[in-house]
Amino acid sequence: MVMTMSQSAFDPFGEPVPAVDSSAASEGVSNWLKTAGTSVFWVLVVGIVLARAVYFEPGVFSFEHAVAWAQGLFAAL
Repeated sequence: MVMTMSQSAFDPFGEPVPAVDSSAASEGVSNWLKTAGTSVFWVLVVGIVLARAVYFEPGVFSFEHAVAWAQGLFAAL
């Protein structure tokens, strides 16, 4: 049977920090926050994509319009 020594942790001032197993207590909260954050992200992604699909106007982003805007910009300089 092989036993390993635990590594003692120290704070920035050199004081030893007691080893506390807090991963079991905060695991439920961590999973809940991860799920909530992921859900909010994907709801926003779907909402933005659907809004762009509904309100998209194909004529606004034409190449001729972009060239005319660039020519107007260079003429102003």
